[in-house]
Amino acid sequence: MKLEIKNLSKTYKNGVKALQGIDLTIGKGMFGLLGQNGAGKSSLMRTIATLQDADNGTVHFNGINISEKPEELRKVLGYLPQEFGVYPNVSAVELLDHIADLKGIINKRERKEQIEGLLHMVNLYDVRKKRLDSYSGGMKQRFGIAQALLGQPQLIIVDEPTAGLDPAERNRFYNLLSEIGENRVVILSTHIVEDVSTLCNQMAIIGGGKVLLEGNPSVLEASLDGKLWEKEIDKNDLKTYKQTHNLISSRFHLGKMIATVYAEYEPSGGFVAKKPSLEDVYFHLLTGKGLVEVV
Repeated sequence: MKLEIKNLSKTYKNGVKALQGIDLTIGKGMFGLLGQNGAGKSSLMRTIATLQDADNGTVHFNGINISEKPEELRKVLGYLPQEFGVYPNVSAVELLDHIADLKGIINKRERKEQIEGLLHMVNLYDVRKKRLDSYSGGMKQRFGIAQALLGQPQLIIVDEPTAGLDPAERNRFYNLLSEIGENRVVILSTHIVEDVSTLCNQMAIIGGGKVLLEGNPSVLEASLDGKLWEKEIDKNDLKTYKQTHNLISSRFHLGKMIATVYAEYEPSGGFVAKKPSLEDVYFHLLTGKGLVEVV
């Protein structure tokens, strides 16, 4: 089971180059696509999901050329877009039954079994008969996963699934995604580093419509071992540290600003070694390419 993306490019009518020569091979399991808003993530997801055509390049899934046979890809696809609408005045079970019918699950018994099983999986069974407009944001996202899993898809795309969720609901969503990602190809597109570090064994960072870096998160973190240093600073001195050090990020901890710098050797002035995180990898890459400014 494999998704192969080769030299994929897309330029919109307004001149925006959303995708520029994307090359990725994604196997079974959770794959994280990490990038800022506007990096090209949603354009790539929409192209894979056959919602728009690329200008150049190819996408194959298990031998299916999706531009030549989009209907074949749709038979094995589950998709949770960044924003999806629901009919507010119907219940979860009613809408899932309607979507299952649209997906070609015509056997009523099979349809009922799938829907009830999915509602149990996403912990919505007890509220299955409530109107969807009464659901919280997290409940609607879990409903979105349920509809994406109808028909037992082999390829699942979830685009910014945890944006706006509170910490408890985000943890529930993490547990759900980790469960469904064991035997399928699941692409998690997000700008939240924690989503990828928590769930994914393989990942890519995208920016400006290009793949900037890819690999295993732990290996990418290890590449910065012994090269990151941090120090508590006065926030008024941040500009000076930008000029004198390779500053990759700053954050507040207990009301104090902590600056993180990249250096081959320990800098003078009270810096201490920092254990690298995926967030450090992300900011080191983006600041190095001028795609983000430390503030």
